[in-house]
Amino acid sequence: MHKTDAKTIASLCLGGSSTFLLEPHPESRVDRTRTDDNELLAEIGYKAELGRKFNTVQVFGVAFSIMGLLPSISSVLGLGLEGGPAGLVWGWFIASFFILLIGVAMAELGSAMPTSGGLYYWTNYYANDNWKTFLSFLVGNVNSLALVGGFCSINYGFAGEILSIVVISKGGDFTITSGMTYGVFAACVISHIIVTLCASSGISKLQSFSIVCNVGLIVLFLIAIPIGTARSPTQSFNDAGFIFGSVKSMTGWTPGWQFVLCWMPAIWTICSFDSCVHMSEEAKNATRAVPIGIVGSISVCYVLGLVICIVIGACMTQDIDSIVGTKLGQPMAQIIFNALGKKWAMAFMTLIAFCQWLMGASILTAISRQIWAFSRDNGLPFSGVIKVVNQKWSVPIRAVIFGGILSLIIGLLCLIGPTASNALFSLGVAGNYFSWGTPILLRLTCGRAKFVPGKFYMGDFWSPVISWTAFAFLAFVIVMIHFPSIPVVNKETMNYTCVITPGVMILSSIYYVLYAKNYYYGPRKTVDDAAIYGVALGESSSDVEVVLAEKKH
Repeated sequence: MHKTDAKTIASLCLGGSSTFLLEPHPESRVDRTRTDDNELLAEIGYKAELGRKFNTVQVFGVAFSIMGLLPSISSVLGLGLEGGPAGLVWGWFIASFFILLIGVAMAELGSAMPTSGGLYYWTNYYANDNWKTFLSFLVGNVNSLALVGGFCSINYGFAGEILSIVVISKGGDFTITSGMTYGVFAACVISHIIVTLCASSGISKLQSFSIVCNVGLIVLFLIAIPIGTARSPTQSFNDAGFIFGSVKSMTGWTPGWQFVLCWMPAIWTICSFDSCVHMSEEAKNATRAVPIGIVGSISVCYVLGLVICIVIGACMTQDIDSIVGTKLGQPMAQIIFNALGKKWAMAFMTLIAFCQWLMGASILTAISRQIWAFSRDNGLPFSGVIKVVNQKWSVPIRAVIFGGILSLIIGLLCLIGPTASNALFSLGVAGNYFSWGTPILLRLTCGRAKFVPGKFYMGDFWSPVISWTAFAFLAFVIVMIHFPSIPVVNKETMNYTCVITPGVMILSSIYYVLYAKNYYYGPRKTVDDAAIYGVALGESSSDVEVVLAEKKH
């Protein structure tokens, strides 16, 4: 029976339906129950080129490290406090809940088809045949930019934290310039490029180390800040009414819209969990590790982040203006300084900056895998150069360097000023939310019949309910993220995200029509026919190889 099947399939490959040969992932052929990662990858259409060095904890660590809970909250704390402590706390609670729903919807897709291309691959698979190639091309480009934007925002936050340490050490007698900020930013990017070029096994171990560092820092913060506040002669703990009920608007927006803008700390912090998807081809038992990494990292950050926000509300001074407009350059630095004094503030900000640096190392790893996967399918300019993998180190070295160079270019926004630099934070969110929402929507609509659940699935009732709710939130945030920080808009207060994100979409569309459509045909099959159809039969591919050889001759 097996030989007859092999002859039939080989005949179809070489003398029959060309559509069957070119389609990399027909639903009837992919067996989601397989436990061998490389066999499933071959059925999807790709040969394994990266070593599987990441276990489930380390896949979780990639996302958890990129989120870098306390450093991330420190970077965007001012945005949350502009609506008062209640805006920060309740904004985190509400936004994190909907983000968790997005993670569940993405985990289902990642469990069904775990590949580094992830988002653009799923888009191509679930979209209508008439426009799936263009749409996957657009998602691949926007997702690549979003990850680079997230990398830029992390390193911009790192620069602010490092410079705040200098300000504290100088007793406030130090002026931070845009040039200084970009200099520290660029040095941080270069250091990440060097570290990420290490072998894959070294990068995977870095994720375990990052988990320990981030959790340790959070525990230290939750112990030290309350103790410092209790011992402070000038401060006391705030009551529950202030923490959970004090709402204000420091930007000129109405209190209601200001409260919505206070969702930004959670939206920016609990982001880039799609990095677990981009690590799929380096993960052991990917159909299980990827969903656990996504849902686990979001859930942990949801709970711990809420606790951190409550502690901040309890220990901060009620003079919110002095915190948001601090001369130290970082609201978190001012809160720690008020509670613990100069030396402890410097020590804490050093630890926070170090964990922020670890975030950058993790996200550049995810960026390089997305860029490599998209180049493998000829989706980026210079794909033939970028997609080369260093076999000795099992690292896409050129993709790492390419991602680093892009971030150095986008990071030039730092030189314009703080308002333009804020676009680095919203740029990553806008691009990611578009890239996440597209395959989720397609899977619910025109690709509904194609969806075959993996090991992680919420069931026929809850799965669509969760996915539709997640998509509604995604669409709302995409609109919200393009609003300026204050109602009065000029060149200093403009939100540059509304230029960059649509600009990338327009330029990508023009590039596709004029050039890329001749080279990009969607996800390309990189595994040989004998291997792919041997796997499909559930046996050795030797019979298929024999028949293919006979047909060719």
